[in-house]
Amino acid sequence: MYKILTVSDKIRVDPKKFGLSLEEAVKSSLEDRWEGITDPRLGIVLSIISVKEVGEGKILHGDGAIYFPVTFDVLVYVPENHEVVIGEVIDVTEFGVFVRLGPVDGMIHVSQIMDDFVSYDAKNMIFTGRESKKTIKEKDVVRARIISVSIEREYKIGLTTRQPGLGVLSWLEKEKQEAKKKEAEKAKSAKKDEKK
Repeated sequence: MYKILTVSDKIRVDPKKFGLSLEEAVKSSLEDRWEGITDPRLGIVLSIISVKEVGEGKILHGDGAIYFPVTFDVLVYVPENHEVVIGEVIDVTEFGVFVRLGPVDGMIHVSQIMDDFVSYDAKNMIFTGRESKKTIKEKDVVRARIISVSIEREYKIGLTTRQPGLGVLSWLEKEKQEAKKKEAEKAKSAKKDEKK
């Protein structure tokens, strides 16, 4: 889930940035320090949106930089259990598929791909359902649910596509078309019965 959070920190502004306005120097220093990091309390910091408040700076003995207490807004991504996400399959391995979810990747284990026995074709890097004949391969776009989130130095996200309404988008579109076709046939059959 994407969130905007307000954070307070003390930031070091390097002397190389003294030629910039105070807000530009502070924002640039915050971007260097915060953007792209994974923080267990905040999530993945994607962007510094704005600097809200800059306090009085202090120079420490032996360091030419100025340290400012600041309050600022950040855009973060925090993967949450049970969240439904859409992403592109970026890698297919014998134990599952990796899906790009914007700033992070998640993995769908082979047991979580579909409610069917699946076989892995290593040459073509594709999984195929035995009965359904559904396939999943690189570049497929999938709708999945997050079923596990672990963070140590980086996020490890487990996904599933086994639940109703989840899977490769082309599977879902085909299922939708088949349901419409059955509904139309049912309505046509009901009209015939009315005429009798």
